[in-house]
Amino acid sequence: MARSKARVFSCCALMLLCVVAVIVCIVVFSRHKCPDGTFSNVAVAADSGTCSKIGRDMLRKGGSAVDGAIAALLCTSVINPQSMGLGGGSIFTVMDSSGKVKIINSRETAPGNVKPGLMESCPKTFQLISGSQWIGVPGEVRGYEQAHKLYGKLPWATLFQPTIQLAREGFPIPLIQGRYISYIDSNETKPLRDFYTDKNGNLMKTGDIVKFEKLADTLEMIANQGPEAFYTGKIAEDLIHDIQEAGGTLTVQDLASYRVTVTDAWVVPFGEYQMYIPPPPAGGIILSFILNVMKGYNLTSTALIGEQKTLLYHRLIEAFKFSNGLKKHIRDPGFSSEKMAKAITEESFANHIRSLINDNQTHARRYYNITPHLDNMGTTHLSVMAKDGSAVSVTSTINHIFGSKVMSPRTGVILNNQLSDFCGREETIFPGQHPPSSMAPAVLKSKSKTLVIGSTGGNMITIGMVSALMNHIWFGKSLKEAIEAPIVYVNPQNLVGFEPHFDKNLIKALQALGHKQRSLSRFYNVVNAVEMEDDCICAVSDARKLGEAAGY
Repeated sequence: MARSKARVFSCCALMLLCVVAVIVCIVVFSRHKCPDGTFSNVAVAADSGTCSKIGRDMLRKGGSAVDGAIAALLCTSVINPQSMGLGGGSIFTVMDSSGKVKIINSRETAPGNVKPGLMESCPKTFQLISGSQWIGVPGEVRGYEQAHKLYGKLPWATLFQPTIQLAREGFPIPLIQGRYISYIDSNETKPLRDFYTDKNGNLMKTGDIVKFEKLADTLEMIANQGPEAFYTGKIAEDLIHDIQEAGGTLTVQDLASYRVTVTDAWVVPFGEYQMYIPPPPAGGIILSFILNVMKGYNLTSTALIGEQKTLLYHRLIEAFKFSNGLKKHIRDPGFSSEKMAKAITEESFANHIRSLINDNQTHARRYYNITPHLDNMGTTHLSVMAKDGSAVSVTSTINHIFGSKVMSPRTGVILNNQLSDFCGREETIFPGQHPPSSMAPAVLKSKSKTLVIGSTGGNMITIGMVSALMNHIWFGKSLKEAIEAPIVYVNPQNLVGFEPHFDKNLIKALQALGHKQRSLSRFYNVVNAVEMEDDCICAVSDARKLGEAAGY
């Protein structure tokens, strides 16, 4: 009898173990079975496949989303040095695993001694502005330091090693970097031109091997000695020596006194999402304003059909025109009130502006209360998502293509021309003041989804992001399709440009409503985004910059 009971108990125990094993297998396999083209653990969407993979590998080593972002940014400083680097600044929007979001602003600031009459020398129309007088105090490295202190897991030096190796060993110049080398055409920027000149005296081109050996030395010193090497050590001395030799006004005191600002994100309701954006002097308020205006039209995919499509884009262009009139309110909060900036994000303000949009016509510039300002361009953006739900949306820049075009021969650092962003916005620049920016790295969070998104391209940043968000969230397009959709751009003079492959019949219909067109030779909007839904991560790097996302 006892033996029979023991046999029954053994059978029951075995059956229970089998049931548990089956349940575990179901849970495990259902958890990790993500659709093709998505990832189950982490994803990085940078400007290049090389840098996305470097960021991914940091997370694979046990690093945080911030670790992956920093490593990918360092990589981008050599793969796309025309867009960003140690001589610039960045804005991080970071969501931790608990859902709390912080903004780390390490944008450039005005030095203690700005060249007299600098604002009077601002060009009246857009052009690439070069020269040492436009260099702001670089904040990029301090931004990495602060982000790593708050959220990093891997050792600081580990984040630098892949880029140090790339820079020292060299690599074939990628197509995008090669495309912009021809922009280096001035004796004023001789060190940068010399760097890109081959042994035969010709400018290098796509496919030629380039080595950033001086920059590799600088990166190695920062990796081993920490950020102080850049701001108070030998790198600082060499950097300031080269800037002043080029005619710039930065001093060692400017570098030593640079400080990062860390704030809570501004939160804007957006349908089922809460959208987290950086406050001024970033461009998040413009992004939220345009979305709020368009949200009031209760858009669905039917808006893309027939005459409804013309009406959609007419209203969108009108919203862009009003947003151009609001950009004067993007100012450093340390030097102005945030009251109007806060108001711009309110739905009541969007409702008022929507009431001013006439569905049958457009208006002269004065109707939109536009203060003339210069167009701008450049920058890089990357988005990172980790398995624990933590995420990073970070935009970094040296401003225009190759920034000021001033390269420090002793350090290999290419300096920004960020002070040009004050043109048309300020009459006087104060020491330590951040210039206004269109950068708007954002994180959108709902009950079931997290979307990490940002863009590059100066004034095209918010337009590129609005297009992607509308097409994805309201019109039901995939993230890839939404990012690929051709955009319409409204410049500071309210002239409208259409990206290649834009609907030609739609262009004619919009012209009939009075919108004046301006042909543009190049569009710089590049949206990189990652989205987590049901524990699966979709990542898209914009094909406009030949980007490629990575994950596992």
